[in-house]
Amino acid sequence: MSLLENPPTARGSLRARAFNDYVTLASRPMMAILGRGAVAAPSLLTAARPGVNRGLSAVSPVPRGTRITPVREWSGTGRVYGEWVHEHPAFGSRIPDPSTGRKVIYYLHGSGYVICSSRTHRGLVARLGRRAGVGAFSVDYRLGPEHQWPLGGDDAIRGYRWLLDQGFEGSQIVVAGDSAGGHLALDLLSANHRDGLPQPSAMVLFSPLYDPSFQMACALEDSGVKDPIINAHAAQHFLRMYTGDADPDDPRMRVQLSPDMDLPRTLIQVGAREVMADDARAIHRVITEAGGTSTLQEWPGQGHVFQMFPYFTPESRQAVHAAASFVADA
Repeated sequence: MSLLENPPTARGSLRARAFNDYVTLASRPMMAILGRGAVAAPSLLTAARPGVNRGLSAVSPVPRGTRITPVREWSGTGRVYGEWVHEHPAFGSRIPDPSTGRKVIYYLHGSGYVICSSRTHRGLVARLGRRAGVGAFSVDYRLGPEHQWPLGGDDAIRGYRWLLDQGFEGSQIVVAGDSAGGHLALDLLSANHRDGLPQPSAMVLFSPLYDPSFQMACALEDSGVKDPIINAHAAQHFLRMYTGDADPDDPRMRVQLSPDMDLPRTLIQVGAREVMADDARAIHRVITEAGGTSTLQEWPGQGHVFQMFPYFTPESRQAVHAAASFVADA
């Protein structure tokens, strides 16, 4: 089943346009410089991570009353690192308890597979969970260039299985993710099917990545699409630092879905102005062709993962509210 939705504004709000103009001048040139420099000296990328963490945390702050509870555990054959994002006990909520039967969000942050962390996405995860009335576990996974494909995907799969080991049923889990986290989510669905594990009840994807070679995004940029956040060719350099010489047609690189996978109901939100719009459309198509239900929302005038910026654009708040309603109804 295919459902396509388009919010009513044709070009985005005035605030969104002003914000996009500003970040276009700041983000794209910086990304291009870092992309070229990181190829020559990968240590530049690792050195930039603390600054990125601080910057994104500042523009996407955690709402008052949020509690962060770190997780550092071993599960199966490896580690599970991440954090619970939930309401402070003084506000009536603790770490999600599977025995209550309530849902929980399993969040896979975006990264280009080389940068960002659960910390950079705390604000977005907290707002999504608060609006939906649920807690969230945001997993940290290994990044390039220190770690190569498919180690990040292995960590994402392990994190989901850790939730199952805690007592959560698949029907209680909503997988959510942005950018590279969308690619991880598809890989997770495939792994669950392969190993006979329960699928999540629903999935929410913000500006998801489908093609880790980034050829689809570069083609859109070359056609004239100018994403205010992402320089596609610079991002392609970043992704190669993780994927290395992996076969782009490997089933874990270009994930294919099938009708026997018991696919979760899915909401995909993407900015119509972003270079990864075709990736989102491809995921929507792959899900529906496999017999799944997917709602694709293309938000006019918006760039990559615009949901991160609620204090700058009204569309960010509206999109998160829509996603939270989807989670609450899952």
